[in-house]
Amino acid sequence: MSSERLERLLKRTFLDYQQTMEFLRAPLVIDRAEGLYYWDVAGRRYFDAIGGIFVAVLGHRHPRVVAAMQRQLERVTFAPPLHGIADVTLEFVEKLGAVAPGNLHFVKAFSGGSESTEAAMKFARQYFKQTGQPGKYKFVSCYAGYHGGTFGAMAASGTGRRKTKFEPQAAGFLKTFLPLHYRDRFATWEEANRFAAQAFEDLIVAEDPATVAGVMLEPISNTAGIVTPTDDFFRLLREICDRHQVLLIFDEIITGFARTGQMFAAQTFGVTPDMICAGKALSSGLIPLGSMIAREDMADAFWGSLEADVQFAHGHTYAGNPLACAVGSAVLDEILEHDLCGKARALGDYLAQRLESLRALGVVREVRGKGVLRGVELVEDPVTNRPFPPDRKLGTFLKRTALANGLILRIDPDWFAVCPALIAERSDLDEMVELIERSLRDALDLMAHAA
Repeated sequence: MSSERLERLLKRTFLDYQQTMEFLRAPLVIDRAEGLYYWDVAGRRYFDAIGGIFVAVLGHRHPRVVAAMQRQLERVTFAPPLHGIADVTLEFVEKLGAVAPGNLHFVKAFSGGSESTEAAMKFARQYFKQTGQPGKYKFVSCYAGYHGGTFGAMAASGTGRRKTKFEPQAAGFLKTFLPLHYRDRFATWEEANRFAAQAFEDLIVAEDPATVAGVMLEPISNTAGIVTPTDDFFRLLREICDRHQVLLIFDEIITGFARTGQMFAAQTFGVTPDMICAGKALSSGLIPLGSMIAREDMADAFWGSLEADVQFAHGHTYAGNPLACAVGSAVLDEILEHDLCGKARALGDYLAQRLESLRALGVVREVRGKGVLRGVELVEDPVTNRPFPPDRKLGTFLKRTALANGLILRIDPDWFAVCPALIAERSDLDEMVELIERSLRDALDLMAHAA
């Protein structure tokens, strides 16, 4: 493709969270993908360290999942949502409910994460209206958290600059801070987590618990920098929600499906929420798919006669799509049959060790995460923990050098994240970390010459 044609076509669309003018400095146009790698239109290979964007948990074009999709193409690819449901969708409901924690067996499939979080909040509000607590409508979430791009999901998100362009946001959304916000104010990480948990209760009480429907958060927050709270933080949060009859909703769109060492991070942290929002890895990148998973007893509030009009007043054209559900079932089967949760724990331990070796570069404050979902915080001085100045953030330079070295990472100005597919072996992680080290060295050189 000529540079003139590329520029002309790019000006007819938008790239996610990117300025097209900047993208054209070094455009990445993908031609194909296989396993752990992408190839661009020029034939150059890239190591995919994040599964596209925390999606391809089984790598790209996994044979078993592709075969399941091909078989379903020969049967039915769309069922009439106002009239019925596909058999393969019901099988998916059964399989996903069977691997969810506790009695979270009620499953509604959607087309992705934003739809799932949006549905969970609507489900919660309607649930309280139909169970005698109609005043409960507010949601408490976290600054720096992210729950999707639709208006309700955006309102629950705390990523300032991503939403200020679209404000005012919907009413009924409240924010508090993740434990990382308090890290340097306490002697220990455990104390910071206890304080952060108490802040949730303080906010709920101040707002009046009779008006609060749910607490929504990511067990490990991606946009905040792979922030990984303590088990105690989640235990306290569970107790707080129970005390005030508030639903605990885990956004597991990134943490779900084996990558933290269990099927869901809820199981990794040992706390069962009332609802889980899922997406991304659920289809390993083959087709859009997400799900809202709720306690089975909650669904009783939506069961009644036609005249009662208590059914869930929500739907999407592609919700429960049979082609997507066939793919989701194949992904779950592959994870279970090959114990990829166990593999994520083993690979995760090795990955953490390899990332810790980057401390030799003198710019790493912390390596955090669970399983193969890991983040590395970057600072100018790891002794004093002094950050890089606002106009010279290392991550800004790393974005350029990583791509130049054939590496796809999730990079913010002060941190980067990895989440390799669970088809990876130790040798693949070695290759990945070597590319990261080379890219960090190149970024430091580039930054030094830019000074």
